[in-house]
Amino acid sequence: MWRWKNIYRGILMGASDVIPGVSGGTIAVVLGIYDQLIEAINGFFSKEWKKHLKFLLPLGAGIIFSILMLANLIEWLFEHYPGPTQFFFLGLIIGVIPYLTHKADMKHNFEGRHYVILLIGVILVGSMAFFQTSEGDPMTNLTLASYIGLFFSGWLASSAMILPGISGSFILLLIGMYSTIISGVANLQFDIILTVGAGVAVGIIFMSKIINYFLENYTSATFALIIGLVVGSVFVIFPGIPGSTFLLVLSLVTFIGGLLSAWLLGRVEYK
Repeated sequence: MWRWKNIYRGILMGASDVIPGVSGGTIAVVLGIYDQLIEAINGFFSKEWKKHLKFLLPLGAGIIFSILMLANLIEWLFEHYPGPTQFFFLGLIIGVIPYLTHKADMKHNFEGRHYVILLIGVILVGSMAFFQTSEGDPMTNLTLASYIGLFFSGWLASSAMILPGISGSFILLLIGMYSTIISGVANLQFDIILTVGAGVAVGIIFMSKIINYFLENYTSATFALIIGLVVGSVFVIFPGIPGSTFLLVLSLVTFIGGLLSAWLLGRVEYK
């Protein structure tokens, strides 16, 4: 059966992947499909590829549609209202943590070592809040070396993107490629889109195999790390206290909106 509900899930994941600091993997966790996503990516190269295609194709269509159609909107929101936008995602992520801990059944499955792994995940992602990012203008005169750089940027970003809490866009900021890629998507520069897209595809396949191995063989430890990565992302996304009363009220509203969205998604997605 085709999973057409995955179109709206893909739209949410694609929108989040455009914003530095927000991870598409985190949104997959929020939506309750992270383990299914990893299984489907790996299963696509097996004899049951048709079954997994029915999961991945609607999801991929939603992601691509979102990135192409919402890139300008997300970029505008992040440029003009970065605080309220980040507070929405902050509420979304905080709101899903209880569902995630319930799914992992921490009370019965976690031992001391699992909490250590969880703490490592928090520190690993939380420490990214101290990195300084600097972006120049988008590259215009692209050479062979530029295209190779774009390919491996897509590979690196997607490897991070599929891990909850680690933002692919943030990685692109760190390596100075974000403005070039987001400008290429917004202006439909297909040479940039296809080059980065190829890198993203290779990175997702490679990283998903590693994650799938650990999910199958070290389930509780993997969930401990995932929870830690998600909790750590809270420190990265938190933009600080708004400087005006208007922005404070607006941020509070978007934060509550994020919490309510997480609650609604929990009611719908987590059975």
